[in-house]
Amino acid sequence: MLYIQGYGILFAFILFSLAFATAAIVTSWFVHPKAPNKNKNSTYECGMKTFGDSRLQFDVKYYMYALMFIIFDIEAIFLFPWAVAYNKLGLFALIEAIIFILILVLGLIYIWKKDFLKWK
Repeated sequence: MLYIQGYGILFAFILFSLAFATAAIVTSWFVHPKAPNKNKNSTYECGMKTFGDSRLQFDVKYYMYALMFIIFDIEAIFLFPWAVAYNKLGLFALIEAIIFILILVLGLIYIWKKDFLKWK
């Protein structure tokens, strides 16, 4: 009986995965309907003729608000484990958390002074 151990299992898994993916792609290529025409190759746009430029430009303020949300959301994610383990941590961890929050507050004061929070 053939026993596969160690990296042989990984190699067999990769080989089987590649063979399965290749077989699926080749089979779908053989069985798909082949009747190209002008309508099938055109862009689908709800049956309406396209007009104008489809590219919309958003104001930078949207991105600034999204960036600030991500920054303060990640701050909450970093502070949650610290708050859970607060009793086990010492004074050093408390000082680190205060410095972390202070840096974020300074960033908030900076964007407040630069009027990024005002919607014009």
